[in-house]
Amino acid sequence: MSDCIFCKIANREVPKEFTYEDSDVMVFPDINPVKPIHLLIMPKKHIRDFSELADNSLLDKLRIVIQRMIKEQKLENRGYRLVVNGGGAQIIDHLHIHLLGPLGKAASM
Repeated sequence: MSDCIFCKIANREVPKEFTYEDSDVMVFPDINPVKPIHLLIMPKKHIRDFSELADNSLLDKLRIVIQRMIKEQKLENRGYRLVVNGGGAQIIDHLHIHLLGPLGKAASM
């Protein structure tokens, strides 16, 4: 989609440093983090909302990348939250998953 900032990032029209990237998925820090670790994990392909995600292989790839980010960010035992906004609750209409941490009782360990 031509006016989507995340599509512009995926197409290299807007420069961004990636935490992770492959041919289908990209990960980078949120510009307004609410926790010390606040990553955005998303497909490069424009999918407006989670309810429009029909590709099971892409869903599985997102899961694998999320699990990798949890491990690489050392959040397994420090508390984390995954957030997906949809149905108009998201600021940018491009499917993205927030990985936030550390938090909860394990954050202070």
